[in-house]
Amino acid sequence: MENLNQKQNNILTWHEFENVRIVVGTIIEVEEFPKAIKPSYKLSIDFGTIGIKKSSAQITKRYTKSQLIGKQVVAVINFPPKQIADFISECLVLGAVGENGEVTLLTTDLPVDNGLQIA
Repeated sequence: MENLNQKQNNILTWHEFENVRIVVGTIIEVEEFPKAIKPSYKLSIDFGTIGIKKSSAQITKRYTKSQLIGKQVVAVINFPPKQIADFISECLVLGAVGENGEVTLLTTDLPVDNGLQIA
């Protein structure tokens, strides 16, 4: 409980929040990722004029590969690249994490242009 309270009290300034680039992209490729410690997929995501970025996502409990192709997702694109096994993840796909670890992806209600900023 203490960790949760610490997170709740970690207040960002508006300027800090504005520095986080949260944008919409469309998943264009999904691959199995057997080298990941936790079950994951390797995703290629089209962010429009920003380009295509890769991400590792622990979303295998809730989504099949075919369900993900063409799905628009919300991601943070300005974290530094992170190496996961032999893969470089270039963005963080956002999702809601349930108590059992299942991740539900954040998406848009209606289709939008890839690369649009979340505000």
